[in-house]
Amino acid sequence: MSRDDSAEPIETEPADSETAVRLATFDQYRGLLFSVAYRMLGSVADAEDMLQETFLRWQQASIEEIRSPRAFLVTIISRLSINHLQSARVAREEYFGEWLPEPLVTHDGKDPLSLLRMDETLSMAFLVLLERLTPVERAVFLLREVFEYEYAEIASMLGQSEVNCRQLLRRARQHVRSMRPRFAASRQKQTELLERFLRATGSGDMGGLLDLLSADVVLYADGGGKGPAVPNAIRGADKVARGILGGLEKLVPKRVVRRIVEVNGQAGVAGYLDGKPFSVITLEGEDDDGAVEGATCGTASRTTIRAIYMVTNPEKLSRLPGLVDDVN
Repeated sequence: MSRDDSAEPIETEPADSETAVRLATFDQYRGLLFSVAYRMLGSVADAEDMLQETFLRWQQASIEEIRSPRAFLVTIISRLSINHLQSARVAREEYFGEWLPEPLVTHDGKDPLSLLRMDETLSMAFLVLLERLTPVERAVFLLREVFEYEYAEIASMLGQSEVNCRQLLRRARQHVRSMRPRFAASRQKQTELLERFLRATGSGDMGGLLDLLSADVVLYADGGGKGPAVPNAIRGADKVARGILGGLEKLVPKRVVRRIVEVNGQAGVAGYLDGKPFSVITLEGEDDDGAVEGATCGTASRTTIRAIYMVTNPEKLSRLPGLVDDVN
């Protein structure tokens, strides 16, 4: 055996071992990284792109650069997401009609990544709310409020001072607080609202639908110029009800099959046309002030629909599961 042949295993084994460790470490934090990127970007496709780029940079990083693998990886994907949002700003401003996040079906725990962080900040309503923040405000808010990083860690990750991070978080909290419902509906009430909504819209019951809508309800429909939608948000109970039972009904074929699924951690409905994903609808419900009075004065609480989110852009529905026939 030559000297070169005998040396070959000694040279390659450490490299192979290091590669395996890097891969295992990245897989350990994959769910966390996707959770950050998806909340930042509102797009499964873009979040997966950020994951891929983060993995490439993780592979290329020297050992000296990595003090904490978790902090290093979250830093990379946070900065990549901020850069992506900044570069995509013009594209979103020029987007045809309303822009909504890409729906993520999470039923039965079968999310794209088994360790995806599940809470109310994953909901369609909350992701839409985050769109009102600047990219850096969004990153600071998520890293602090959702992923519970300390200010010093966030400052290091984002290349900001701790003082600036505190100011950014304060502004973000004010924006979020001003736009969130006073009394958010529980998960059970959200599901009940959706079922009643489907019965009312399915039977064309205008009165029943109006009874479900809050006075200032808003309908957002994202077709991206490729699916049935309305170009601008519709506001007010009467206009929304007429828009759903009148305008949108004309755009949606009668043969669309509906299935209740879990979308972004909440009950939603997926529509299928000829077996292919056609639409996803989710609702944001809120309890009126009677929910508080009811506990002391016997006044029954009333839960109404505060916002309706409808996505029909086929590009945002491509990752939905296929239609499963009902079992009789």
